[in-house]
Amino acid sequence: MRSIRQPGAPVAQRIQWVEARGRAFSFTLQAGVPLLEAARRGFAAEGFAGGTLNIRGGALGPFAYVMPALSKTGENAAFYSDAFRPPGVTRLEMGAMTLGRRDGAPFFHCHALWVEADGRAGGGHILPEETVVAEPFEVEAFGIDGALFMGEPDPETNFKLFGPVPSAAAGAKTKSRAFALRLRPNQDFAGALEEFCRERGITQAKLHGGVGSTIGARFTDSRIVEPFATELMIRSGIIAAGAGGALEAELDVALVDYTGGLAEGRLERGDNPVLMTMELVVEVLDGS
Repeated sequence: MRSIRQPGAPVAQRIQWVEARGRAFSFTLQAGVPLLEAARRGFAAEGFAGGTLNIRGGALGPFAYVMPALSKTGENAAFYSDAFRPPGVTRLEMGAMTLGRRDGAPFFHCHALWVEADGRAGGGHILPEETVVAEPFEVEAFGIDGALFMGEPDPETNFKLFGPVPSAAAGAKTKSRAFALRLRPNQDFAGALEEFCRERGITQAKLHGGVGSTIGARFTDSRIVEPFATELMIRSGIIAAGAGGALEAELDVALVDYTGGLAEGRLERGDNPVLMTMELVVEVLDGS
C-alpha cells in the first residue's frame, strides 16, 4: 500500500476515538452570518457543542479557501496553498464539516467542491475566519454529546489537527450510540473503519461528516488520482456486511488534489491510505 513519510514518529494508537451519543438533524444557516458562527448556532440550538455537517448545496460570500499544496520547507509531508478569495457569490455543490474547538473557541474543518461566480469549478479547505453565508441554506447535521473534536498539536504530522476528546455530557437529546474518530496517516481508509467496527461487534453503521486527506485515490471504476496530496470529503458512507458476509465500508467521496484536479466516486477498499488525517462520526445502527 502507498505510504508517505511524516516528519514525526507514528504513535501506537492509529485510530483516536471517543464513544458518545448522537443525533441527526437539519437546520438552516443564516444569511449574513460568518459560516463558523452560523454552524455554531445551529448546533447550539439543539444542545450540542459540536459534531459534523454534510452540505448538499449553498451560497457563500465573502469566501476564502486554500488548496492542498507541496511543502516548501519540508517541515510537513504536504501543506496548503496561499489563500484564494474569489469575488462575488460562490455556489457550493457539496461539502463536509467537522465542528469543534481550537484555541479556546469554536472552530471548523471543512472541505467542499463549488462553482465560483465566474463559472470556475473548484474545491479545497474553507477558511472559517473569512467566509460568510450569502443566502440561507439547509444542512444535514449530526450532533455528538460526550465527545468533542479538539484542535491540538500532532507531532506525527507537525500540524494542529482535530481529534476527538471526551467531554462532559451536556444532556442534549440523542438517539444513537456513536463514535467520534480520527484516522491517523498511512492506513487504508476503508480497512481501518471495518476493523474498528469488527473489534466492537458493530454490524451496521452510518458515517457522518468525513473531512481529511488520502494519498491520491483509487476508485472502484478503475479511475486513479495520482497527485498524492488531496483534500477529501465523504459524500456518503456506510459499513455493513458485504456479499461474503464480512464487513465492508462503502465510501462515496469527492476531492481536489494539489494540481487542482477534481474527482468524485466510490473508493476502492484496501487501496486508499490516509495522508494526514480523517475525521468522522460513526453512528451505530444495529443496536449493539
